[in-house]
Amino acid sequence: MQSLIEHARSFRRQCEDRAEFARLAEGQSPQVLFITCSDSRVVPALITGARPGELFELRTAGNIVPPYASGHPSGEVATIEYAVEVLGVTDIVVCGHSHCGAVGALVRQEDLDAVPAVRDWLVHATPRPEGTVEDPAVADAVRNHVLTQVLRLRSYPGIDRRLSEGAVRLHGWFYEVHTGTVLTHHADSDTFQAL
Repeated sequence: MQSLIEHARSFRRQCEDRAEFARLAEGQSPQVLFITCSDSRVVPALITGARPGELFELRTAGNIVPPYASGHPSGEVATIEYAVEVLGVTDIVVCGHSHCGAVGALVRQEDLDAVPAVRDWLVHATPRPEGTVEDPAVADAVRNHVLTQVLRLRSYPGIDRRLSEGAVRLHGWFYEVHTGTVLTHHADSDTFQAL
């Protein structure tokens, strides 16, 4: 923790372009909503090279997109709605990753009674991702899970409307923690290929 505190203390002095930070105070207009896992090994700005103001991030356990329910608001649904309706993002990326603990727990059908909030959150991942139980990277399962979350986004009214208008694009990504490789889903071949 101490190294993080020291960096935070010196961050302002290290920033070379103070004008950039002044511009950020005027507002934000990111083009991309980046939905990914809360896993500490997944750092969207590091993966994409994004600068402050370029990504609007939503991080959830297992990069789960919960079902849209206007009568039951959640922080995740509100974040997605805000990105689409207020910020007008043009691209939405759902990025899963290898060695995902959430997807691994689902694939292996682990007993999560000791963490009931996690257990209840993972219910939103239905259907259970298909994949090989023996694969520690749970690669196939995560890729299937990413596609399920992309499909779920289509059920959000604002996204459905913007898709029909051609105003937003959905992307499914898979990040390999152990190699740094990013794969993207190609709908025409239904495969994940390196960017």
